[in-house]
Amino acid sequence: MLHLRVIVPADRTDDIVRLVEGTVGCTHLAVLPGAARDPAGDVVMFDVAREVGDGLIDELRARGLAENGAIAVENVDLLLSKRADEAEEEAPGEGADAVLWEQLAGATHEESTLSVTYIAFLALATMIAACGVVLDNAILIVGAMAVGPEFGPLAGFCTALVRRAPRLAWRSLTALLVGFAAAMAITVLFSLFMDAVGLFSVERLDGERPNTGFVYAPDWFSFVVAVLAGAAGTLSLTSSKAGALVGVAISVTTVPAAANAAVALSYGELGQTRGSTEQLLLNLLGIVVAGTLTLLVQKALWARRAERPSRRQRFRRRA
Repeated sequence: MLHLRVIVPADRTDDIVRLVEGTVGCTHLAVLPGAARDPAGDVVMFDVAREVGDGLIDELRARGLAENGAIAVENVDLLLSKRADEAEEEAPGEGADAVLWEQLAGATHEESTLSVTYIAFLALATMIAACGVVLDNAILIVGAMAVGPEFGPLAGFCTALVRRAPRLAWRSLTALLVGFAAAMAITVLFSLFMDAVGLFSVERLDGERPNTGFVYAPDWFSFVVAVLAGAAGTLSLTSSKAGALVGVAISVTTVPAAANAAVALSYGELGQTRGSTEQLLLNLLGIVVAGTLTLLVQKALWARRAERPSRRQRFRRRA
Protein backbone atom coordinates (compact mmCIF):
# COMPACT_ATOMS: atom_id res chain seq x y z
CA MET A 1 0.00 0.00 0.00
CA LEU A 2 0.93 3.64 -0.49
CA HIS A 3 0.06 6.51 1.81
CA LEU A 4 -0.67 9.83 0.11
CA ARG A 5 -0.80 13.18 1.87
CA VAL A 6 -2.14 15.93 -0.35
CA ILE A 7 -2.40 19.67 0.28
CA VAL A 8 -5.40 20.99 -1.63
CA PRO A 9 -6.67 24.54 -2.14
CA ALA A 10 -9.91 24.78 -0.16
CA ASP A 11 -12.06 25.35 -3.25
CA ARG A 12 -10.85 22.09 -4.83
CA THR A 13 -11.18 19.77 -1.83
CA ASP A 14 -14.59 18.37 -2.76
CA ASP A 15 -13.34 17.52 -6.26
CA ILE A 16 -10.29 15.69 -4.88
CA VAL A 17 -12.39 13.82 -2.33
CA ARG A 18 -14.76 12.65 -5.09
CA LEU A 19 -11.75 11.52 -7.14
CA VAL A 20 -10.36 9.46 -4.26
CA GLU A 21 -13.73 7.98 -3.34
CA GLY A 22 -14.33 7.02 -6.96
CA THR A 23 -10.95 5.32 -7.40
CA VAL A 24 -10.84 1.56 -6.87
CA GLY A 25 -8.21 0.57 -4.31
CA CYS A 26 -8.41 3.71 -2.11
CA THR A 27 -9.27 3.61 1.59
CA HIS A 28 -8.70 5.32 4.95
CA LEU A 29 -9.70 8.72 3.55
CA ALA A 30 -9.25 11.61 6.00
CA VAL A 31 -9.83 15.33 5.41
CA LEU A 32 -8.36 18.04 7.66
CA PRO A 33 -9.98 21.37 6.68
CA GLY A 34 -7.63 24.34 6.90
CA ALA A 35 -4.79 22.28 8.37
CA ALA A 36 -2.18 23.41 5.83
CA ARG A 37 -0.43 26.76 6.27
CA ASP A 38 2.28 26.78 3.57
CA PRO A 39 0.78 26.50 1.05
CA ALA A 40 -2.58 27.27 2.59
CA GLY A 41 -5.36 24.75 2.12
CA ASP A 42 -6.89 21.52 3.32
CA VAL A 43 -4.99 18.29 3.96
CA VAL A 44 -6.38 15.13 2.39
CA MET A 45 -4.82 11.82 3.44
CA PHE A 46 -5.60 8.30 2.25
CA ASP A 47 -4.10 4.90 1.51
CA VAL A 48 -4.13 3.40 -1.96
CA ALA A 49 -3.14 0.06 -3.46
CA ARG A 50 0.17 0.30 -5.30
CA GLU A 51 -1.50 -1.06 -8.41
CA VAL A 52 -3.54 2.11 -8.95
CA GLY A 53 -1.10 4.56 -7.37
CA ASP A 54 0.54 5.72 -10.58
CA GLY A 55 -2.73 6.55 -12.31
CA LEU A 56 -4.06 8.38 -9.29
CA ILE A 57 -0.89 10.44 -8.93
CA ASP A 58 -1.21 11.41 -12.60
CA GLU A 59 -4.79 12.54 -11.95
CA LEU A 60 -3.70 14.65 -8.99
CA ARG A 61 -0.95 16.26 -11.06
CA ALA A 62 -3.40 16.92 -13.88
CA ARG A 63 -5.52 18.89 -11.38
CA GLY A 64 -2.56 21.17 -10.69
CA LEU A 65 -1.84 20.04 -7.13
CA ALA A 66 1.91 19.79 -7.77
CA GLU A 67 1.90 23.52 -8.59
CA ASN A 68 -0.82 24.83 -6.25
CA GLY A 69 -0.51 22.36 -3.39
CA ALA A 70 1.60 19.30 -2.64
CA ILE A 71 1.56 15.56 -3.22
CA ALA A 72 3.56 13.39 -0.79
CA VAL A 73 3.81 9.62 -1.34
CA GLU A 74 5.12 7.11 1.20
CA ASN A 75 5.47 3.33 1.08
CA VAL A 76 3.58 1.65 3.90
CA ASP A 77 5.65 -1.23 5.27
CA LEU A 78 3.01 -2.48 7.70
CA LEU A 79 -0.73 -1.83 7.63
CA LEU A 80 -3.16 -3.92 9.70
CA SER A 81 -6.59 -3.23 8.27
CA LYS A 82 -9.34 -5.39 6.84
CA ARG A 83 -10.44 -2.49 4.65
CA ALA A 84 -6.92 -2.15 3.27
CA ASP A 85 -6.90 -5.85 2.37
CA GLU A 86 -10.20 -5.40 0.56
CA ALA A 87 -8.89 -2.34 -1.29
CA GLU A 88 -5.87 -4.31 -2.55
CA GLU A 89 -8.17 -7.11 -3.74
CA GLU A 90 -10.34 -4.60 -5.59
CA ALA A 91 -7.37 -3.10 -7.41
CA PRO A 92 -6.42 -4.78 -10.72
CA GLY A 93 -3.11 -6.58 -11.04
CA GLU A 94 -0.42 -7.18 -8.44
CA GLY A 95 1.35 -4.47 -6.46
CA ALA A 96 4.80 -5.96 -7.10
CA ASP A 97 4.28 -5.56 -10.86
CA ALA A 98 3.14 -1.93 -10.71
CA VAL A 99 5.55 0.83 -11.78
CA LEU A 100 5.32 4.22 -10.08
CA TRP A 101 6.78 6.34 -12.85
CA GLU A 102 6.94 9.54 -10.83
CA GLN A 103 8.75 7.75 -8.01
CA LEU A 104 11.13 6.07 -10.46
CA ALA A 105 11.86 9.36 -12.21
CA GLY A 106 12.49 11.06 -8.87
CA ALA A 107 14.82 8.32 -7.65
CA THR A 108 16.83 8.15 -10.86
CA HIS A 109 16.96 11.95 -11.08
CA GLU A 110 18.65 12.07 -7.67
CA GLU A 111 21.00 9.20 -8.49
CA SER A 112 21.91 10.77 -11.84
CA THR A 113 23.14 14.05 -10.42
CA LEU A 114 26.79 14.80 -11.18
CA SER A 115 28.06 15.72 -7.72
CA VAL A 116 31.31 15.66 -5.82
CA THR A 117 30.04 12.69 -3.81
CA TYR A 118 29.15 10.74 -6.95
CA ILE A 119 32.57 11.32 -8.51
CA ALA A 120 34.26 10.48 -5.20
CA PHE A 121 32.47 7.12 -4.95
CA LEU A 122 33.20 6.28 -8.58
CA ALA A 123 36.86 7.30 -8.26
CA LEU A 124 37.30 5.31 -5.04
CA ALA A 125 35.67 2.27 -6.64
CA THR A 126 37.95 2.60 -9.68
CA MET A 127 41.08 2.89 -7.51
CA ILE A 128 40.05 -0.17 -5.49
CA ALA A 129 39.53 -2.04 -8.76
CA ALA A 130 42.97 -0.83 -9.93
CA CYS A 131 44.52 -2.55 -6.93
CA GLY A 132 42.47 -5.63 -7.75
CA VAL A 133 43.60 -5.89 -11.37
CA VAL A 134 47.28 -5.35 -10.55
CA LEU A 135 47.18 -7.89 -7.70
CA ASP A 136 44.85 -10.21 -9.67
CA ASN A 137 42.59 -10.21 -6.61
CA ALA A 138 38.96 -11.13 -7.34
CA ILE A 139 37.81 -10.02 -3.88
CA LEU A 140 38.96 -6.46 -4.52
CA ILE A 141 37.24 -6.52 -7.90
CA VAL A 142 33.95 -7.58 -6.32
CA GLY A 143 34.32 -4.92 -3.64
CA ALA A 144 34.93 -2.24 -6.26
CA MET A 145 31.86 -3.33 -8.19
CA ALA A 146 29.71 -3.00 -5.07
CA VAL A 147 31.03 0.50 -4.30
CA GLY A 148 30.52 1.89 -7.82
CA PRO A 149 27.43 4.15 -8.15
CA GLU A 150 27.17 4.01 -11.93
CA PHE A 151 23.88 2.07 -12.10
CA GLY A 152 21.95 5.16 -10.97
CA PRO A 153 22.75 7.22 -14.10
CA LEU A 154 22.25 4.14 -16.28
CA ALA A 155 18.77 3.61 -14.83
CA GLY A 156 18.08 7.31 -15.21
CA PHE A 157 19.04 7.20 -18.88
CA CYS A 158 16.75 4.20 -19.49
CA THR A 159 13.88 5.92 -17.70
CA ALA A 160 14.45 9.09 -19.73
CA LEU A 161 14.33 7.16 -23.00
CA VAL A 162 11.04 5.50 -22.09
CA ARG A 163 9.44 8.69 -20.74
CA ARG A 164 10.95 10.85 -23.49
CA ALA A 165 12.53 13.17 -20.96
CA PRO A 166 15.52 14.83 -22.68
CA ARG A 167 16.64 16.72 -19.56
CA LEU A 168 16.91 13.54 -17.50
CA ALA A 169 18.64 11.78 -20.40
CA TRP A 170 21.22 14.55 -20.73
CA ARG A 171 21.76 14.69 -16.95
CA SER A 172 22.28 10.92 -16.77
CA LEU A 173 24.57 10.80 -19.80
CA THR A 174 26.63 13.67 -18.41
CA ALA A 175 26.98 11.92 -15.07
CA LEU A 176 28.16 8.74 -16.81
CA LEU A 177 30.64 10.31 -19.22
CA VAL A 178 32.08 12.97 -16.92
CA GLY A 179 32.04 10.61 -13.93
CA PHE A 180 33.98 7.85 -15.67
CA ALA A 181 36.38 10.32 -17.31
CA ALA A 182 37.14 11.93 -13.95
CA ALA A 183 37.45 8.58 -12.17
CA MET A 184 39.81 7.21 -14.80
CA ALA A 185 41.96 10.37 -14.76
CA ILE A 186 42.25 10.16 -10.98
CA THR A 187 43.11 6.47 -11.25
CA VAL A 188 45.89 7.21 -13.77
CA LEU A 189 47.45 9.57 -11.21
CA PHE A 190 46.89 6.97 -8.50
CA SER A 191 48.61 4.33 -10.63
CA LEU A 192 51.60 6.59 -11.25
CA PHE A 193 51.88 7.21 -7.52
CA MET A 194 51.63 3.51 -6.69
CA ASP A 195 54.31 2.76 -9.29
CA ALA A 196 56.57 5.46 -7.81
CA VAL A 197 56.39 3.87 -4.36
CA GLY A 198 56.96 0.39 -5.78
CA LEU A 199 53.47 -1.07 -5.22
CA PHE A 200 52.42 -1.23 -8.89
CA SER A 201 54.59 -2.49 -11.76
CA VAL A 202 54.16 -3.11 -15.46
CA GLU A 203 55.33 -6.69 -14.93
CA ARG A 204 52.32 -7.37 -12.70
CA LEU A 205 49.98 -5.77 -15.21
CA ASP A 206 51.35 -7.81 -18.11
CA GLY A 207 51.75 -11.03 -16.12
CA GLU A 208 49.38 -13.98 -15.82
CA ARG A 209 46.09 -12.78 -14.37
CA PRO A 210 43.65 -15.72 -14.37
CA ASN A 211 41.19 -13.97 -12.02
CA THR A 212 41.03 -10.54 -13.66
CA GLY A 213 42.24 -10.96 -17.22
CA PHE A 214 38.64 -10.86 -18.43
CA VAL A 215 38.39 -7.10 -17.83
CA TYR A 216 40.37 -6.34 -21.01
CA ALA A 217 39.10 -9.27 -23.10
CA PRO A 218 35.49 -8.45 -24.07
CA ASP A 219 33.35 -11.18 -25.61
CA TRP A 220 29.69 -12.04 -26.10
CA PHE A 221 29.44 -13.37 -22.53
CA SER A 222 30.23 -9.86 -21.30
CA PHE A 223 27.30 -8.44 -23.28
CA VAL A 224 24.93 -11.24 -22.21
CA VAL A 225 25.75 -10.74 -18.53
CA ALA A 226 25.33 -6.97 -18.88
CA VAL A 227 21.91 -7.47 -20.49
CA LEU A 228 20.77 -9.83 -17.74
CA ALA A 229 22.10 -7.53 -15.03
CA GLY A 230 20.44 -4.50 -16.63
CA ALA A 231 17.06 -6.24 -16.65
CA ALA A 232 17.48 -7.40 -13.05
CA GLY A 233 18.56 -3.97 -11.86
CA THR A 234 15.63 -2.25 -13.54
CA LEU A 235 13.17 -4.72 -12.02
CA SER A 236 14.71 -4.16 -8.58
CA LEU A 237 14.12 -0.41 -8.93
CA THR A 238 10.55 -0.61 -10.21
CA SER A 239 9.52 -3.20 -7.60
CA SER A 240 11.38 -1.54 -4.69
CA LYS A 241 13.57 -4.64 -4.25
CA ALA A 242 16.70 -2.64 -3.50
CA GLY A 243 18.59 -5.67 -2.21
CA ALA A 244 18.86 -7.06 -5.73
CA LEU A 245 20.90 -4.04 -6.79
CA VAL A 246 23.91 -5.36 -4.88
CA GLY A 247 23.88 -8.49 -6.99
CA VAL A 248 23.54 -6.39 -10.12
CA ALA A 249 26.49 -4.21 -9.10
CA ILE A 250 28.83 -7.19 -8.81
CA SER A 251 27.63 -8.76 -12.06
CA VAL A 252 28.99 -6.24 -14.55
CA THR A 253 32.57 -5.14 -15.16
CA THR A 254 32.13 -1.43 -15.77
CA VAL A 255 34.30 -0.20 -12.89
CA PRO A 256 37.01 -2.91 -13.22
CA ALA A 257 37.25 -2.28 -16.96
CA ALA A 258 37.65 1.46 -16.38
CA ALA A 259 40.30 0.76 -13.74
CA ASN A 260 42.29 -1.56 -15.98
CA ALA A 261 42.11 0.95 -18.82
CA ALA A 262 43.46 3.68 -16.53
CA VAL A 263 46.32 1.56 -15.14
CA ALA A 264 47.26 0.31 -18.62
CA LEU A 265 47.22 3.87 -19.92
CA SER A 266 49.59 4.99 -17.19
CA TYR A 267 52.08 2.39 -18.46
CA GLY A 268 51.45 3.06 -22.15
CA GLU A 269 49.89 -0.39 -22.64
CA LEU A 270 47.51 0.69 -25.38
CA GLY A 271 46.34 -2.84 -26.19
CA GLN A 272 44.93 -3.39 -22.73
CA THR A 273 43.59 0.16 -22.66
CA ARG A 274 41.67 -0.45 -25.87
CA GLY A 275 40.36 -3.84 -24.74
CA SER A 276 39.25 -2.51 -21.35
CA THR A 277 37.52 0.47 -22.96
CA GLU A 278 35.65 -1.88 -25.28
CA GLN A 279 34.64 -3.96 -22.25
CA LEU A 280 33.38 -0.84 -20.49
CA LEU A 281 31.34 0.38 -23.47
CA LEU A 282 29.96 -3.12 -24.12
CA ASN A 283 28.70 -3.37 -20.54
CA LEU A 284 27.17 0.12 -20.61
CA LEU A 285 25.41 -0.65 -23.89
CA GLY A 286 24.06 -3.96 -22.61
CA ILE A 287 22.65 -2.39 -19.45
CA VAL A 288 21.00 0.49 -21.34
CA VAL A 289 19.43 -1.83 -23.93
CA ALA A 290 18.13 -4.25 -21.30
CA GLY A 291 16.93 -1.55 -18.93
CA THR A 292 15.04 0.32 -21.64
CA LEU A 293 13.42 -2.84 -23.02
CA THR A 294 12.45 -3.96 -19.51
CA LEU A 295 10.71 -0.65 -18.81
CA LEU A 296 8.91 -0.73 -22.17
CA VAL A 297 7.69 -4.28 -21.54
CA GLN A 298 6.55 -3.38 -18.03
CA LYS A 299 4.72 -0.34 -19.34
CA ALA A 300 2.93 -2.34 -22.04
CA LEU A 301 2.03 -5.27 -19.80
CA TRP A 302 0.75 -3.04 -17.01
CA ALA A 303 -1.38 -0.99 -19.39
CA ARG A 304 -3.01 -4.18 -20.64
CA ARG A 305 -3.41 -5.63 -17.16
CA ALA A 306 -4.91 -2.44 -15.74
CA GLU A 307 -7.77 -2.77 -18.25
CA ARG A 308 -8.75 -6.15 -16.85
CA PRO A 309 -11.27 -6.36 -13.98
CA SER A 310 -9.95 -7.14 -10.52
CA ARG A 311 -10.52 -10.46 -8.78
CA ARG A 312 -13.30 -8.97 -6.64
CA GLN A 313 -14.97 -7.43 -9.70
CA ARG A 314 -14.86 -10.76 -11.55
CA PHE A 315 -16.38 -12.47 -8.53
CA ARG A 316 -19.19 -9.91 -8.39
CA ARG A 317 -19.97 -10.43 -12.06
CA ARG A 318 -20.26 -14.19 -11.57
CA ALA A 319 -22.50 -13.66 -8.56
